[in-house]
Amino acid sequence: MTRLQETETKLQRVRDFMSARGLDAVVLTKTINFQWLTAGADNHVVIDTDTGAVSVVITADGQHVLTNNIEAVRLEDEEIGELPFEIHFMNWHDENPEAMLAQIVEGRVASDGAWPEDAEVMGGPLSRLRWSLLEPEIERYRELGRIAAQALGEVAREIEPGMTEHEIGAKLAAKLIAQNVIVSVLLIAADERISRYRHPIPTNNRLGKQAMLVVGARKWGLDISATRLVHFGTLPAELADKHRAVCQIDAAFISETRPGAAVQDIFAQGVAAYEASGYPDEWKLHHQGGATGYAPRDYKGTRECPETVLENQAFAWNPSITGTKSEDTIIAMADQTEVLSTDEQWPMLEVEYAGDKIARPDILVR
Repeated sequence: MTRLQETETKLQRVRDFMSARGLDAVVLTKTINFQWLTAGADNHVVIDTDTGAVSVVITADGQHVLTNNIEAVRLEDEEIGELPFEIHFMNWHDENPEAMLAQIVEGRVASDGAWPEDAEVMGGPLSRLRWSLLEPEIERYRELGRIAAQALGEVAREIEPGMTEHEIGAKLAAKLIAQNVIVSVLLIAADERISRYRHPIPTNNRLGKQAMLVVGARKWGLDISATRLVHFGTLPAELADKHRAVCQIDAAFISETRPGAAVQDIFAQGVAAYEASGYPDEWKLHHQGGATGYAPRDYKGTRECPETVLENQAFAWNPSITGTKSEDTIIAMADQTEVLSTDEQWPMLEVEYAGDKIARPDILVR
């Protein structure tokens, strides 16, 4: 499937959505939706916002990009390329998106965000169009998983006691940015902060014997989540036991994540694995992850989650026991559940769940 064919397939998904709801147009304002529709093109300028510098308008017989003169040339040269989008722009000092939109469509319009003001907001239903990934997306996802896992492994082997969490985070971010990867989540904890905080934003705390590295890495709009731990010196038996237990729990989540499975049932099996491992209440201290893809989490798994796993849908489960954690990004395929964020150099721990042997990242001992 070419990039053009991928985009045309997604445009058809949008038009089927429009037809089923009697819509004349759909407006996509969110960066992740632009990246999804265009097979990985980028329309962001400011990183910490969910809307881009470009909006896309899809009608029954056309697809249009609305922007300004600052973005138009770069979009055409470096992002849109051969894709069949008509670019509309105004000078930045005269920019009027409403006027551009009025020239394209009349009637009933749905949007994934707050613009245009008179559109029906259907961000949730529209996001579902992204959840089942196409083969080219899976191939890109595999590459991103390799990049993220390799960066985590390299940093875990390079860091030394005495470094601050900020310095460790900077090394990890630098490796990813050098490969055109956006760091969407960066959590670093050393020693006692691993047990104290589930979301350890990096600080000037210095590494003594143990570090936890957590990353959310984004490229082509796709988002990988992964966690790794490294320990200097002999690994305490209690920590080794806890880590085996959390890997056993993660194996339950991974094994149960199959197309057609109810997410609330997967969650229930994960909670049961916590209890079977001797840590019945640890799941209450942090969410367990959930569906991912073009968003860090499209939704979180809970006992009440109404969703069902789709074929080729990505998930990132992240069970934790105080002092340790297990997390990778997976895809639920028809014939297997594939772990994307793998590193052949990382030590693995084999655990068994429902008769299957599943390899999970062990703690790296240095």
